[in-house]
Amino acid sequence: MINFTQLVLASHNAGKLKELQAMLGESVQLRSIGEFSSVEPEETGLSFVENAILKARNAARISGLPALADDSGLAVDFLGGAPGIYSARYADGKGDAANNAKLLEALKDVPEAERGAQFVCVLALVRHAEDPLPIICEGLWHGRILPAASGAHGFGYDPLFWVPERNCSSADLSPGEKNQLSHRARAMVLLRQRLGLK
Repeated sequence: MINFTQLVLASHNAGKLKELQAMLGESVQLRSIGEFSSVEPEETGLSFVENAILKARNAARISGLPALADDSGLAVDFLGGAPGIYSARYADGKGDAANNAKLLEALKDVPEAERGAQFVCVLALVRHAEDPLPIICEGLWHGRILPAASGAHGFGYDPLFWVPERNCSSADLSPGEKNQLSHRARAMVLLRQRLGLK
């Protein structure tokens, strides 16, 4: 069991911080890397795992605290796993609405049966910047891409992601429901087990 009271999250995304803190519980305080630096490291990895480790090491180096990084995105079967690690900057960094519009355009004439997709989350935790044994936990959330946006909650591709077990989009779920079902929730269950958190 590893005992942390504080972790720095290698993200400036307030939505992600709130979501992960809710999943982690109150025994560990999650602090944003934004408290220490406004600079984002260049994500030069070719996989979610590589980028998560890179971001965690950078956050630990800057903050001097153990660091948790989340690298996540959407992998669409028809597009060979794209946008994948480029999910957040799929439409050249123009934001969620542009990313969603580009994805809908890419799948414009694709039938429902071929619109399978999964949200992917890799969590990487390092005790310090040079940690030779990062803790890696992966979560997958399977669904498909809708032909049009639906729902008012969440962020990113949530309005386009159909959740079969709930018969609605990810953006139709309440934050509490999403925190129980999502790729991030699945990875966090594994991380909590590794950290010995009840």
